[in-house]
Amino acid sequence: MRSVAFGPQLKVASRFAIASTAHETSDWIHAVLMSRQSLLMWGAVLLLSAAGRASAESTLTTGAGASAADLNFRVVIPRVLFMALGSGSATNPLVTNTTVNRATFNYSANPQAIGTGAAAATMTGRTVRARVYGNNGQITITVSHPANLTSGANTIAFSQFSVVSNSPTNLPAPAFGGGTVNPVLGAGGRITNRTANWTYSYANTVTPPAGTYNGQVTYTASMM
Repeated sequence: MRSVAFGPQLKVASRFAIASTAHETSDWIHAVLMSRQSLLMWGAVLLLSAAGRASAESTLTTGAGASAADLNFRVVIPRVLFMALGSGSATNPLVTNTTVNRATFNYSANPQAIGTGAAAATMTGRTVRARVYGNNGQITITVSHPANLTSGANTIAFSQFSVVSNSPTNLPAPAFGGGTVNPVLGAGGRITNRTANWTYSYANTVTPPAGTYNGQVTYTASMM
């Protein structure tokens, strides 16, 4: 009677106990895996954090005596060369500016003066600010341009133009036709930082056909 009465209860209890033990085991394994993942995650965080910090020397002294640690310093100065004319010369800090200014000599208001050597009644943009900066020795500025300004098949020679600088010693303007100048170096013989106003003139000694003539001049700075 005892085996009949209690046997099934023992079996049921045993099955329940096994199921309960398997569930707890699963929870324990899951907790272990999660703990392992957490440790790995925090380990990676600590390694990244350590990599982002600057390493410095350390000295451990026990007992009497001093401890010392060294720290190295470094400053990197890149080679810099900057040439600007017109609106680009006002840039500070130094950056590239793609705006190209234009000097215009317009005889629409005094056409009778064409070819006489007289100035145009309307002149715009003929005085521009020039700037050159470099930090590695002597700078050389060279001008280049095509032979002529053009309007269709008609031309005006660039030899009709001239330029003067209001600072001819520190930053002279190269003459048309491939002129070359050397701005004055600053103290120490390595740094150049010069500005000047360059003013352009048109000789007006020829009588070209009607038209709007265009041409472009390029100033190139080179440094040791």
